[in-house]
Amino acid sequence: MAYNEKTADRIRKALAGTKKLVEKKMFGGIAFMINDKMCVGVDKNDLMIRCTPEMNDELLSKKGVRPFDLTGKPMKGWLLVSPEGMKSKQEFEWWIQLALESNRKVTGSKKKGK
Repeated sequence: MAYNEKTADRIRKALAGTKKLVEKKMFGGIAFMINDKMCVGVDKNDLMIRCTPEMNDELLSKKGVRPFDLTGKPMKGWLLVSPEGMKSKQEFEWWIQLALESNRKVTGSKKKGK
């Protein structure tokens, strides 16, 4: 299964007009980069959220949230939100705002030599 296009479209609408926004296909899903930093994305049917590492454990207690884990070792600051956790427009927008606020605070990955 690829990624849920309806969720990707919801993200596109929520981020419309955002400066320095780039879409990239990765991890078998799609990521939305802002200021060269991954902010939010879609993995299968889940919303992939970047948060500050300090918020990670608190956010795991929310409905439908689990760690983002590609390698068997979950990464702090990356979460998956199931459709159950973003059913309403209000819930979805809350997650998008959280990702946008976190994007302002987190650093990007270091680019490899040019």
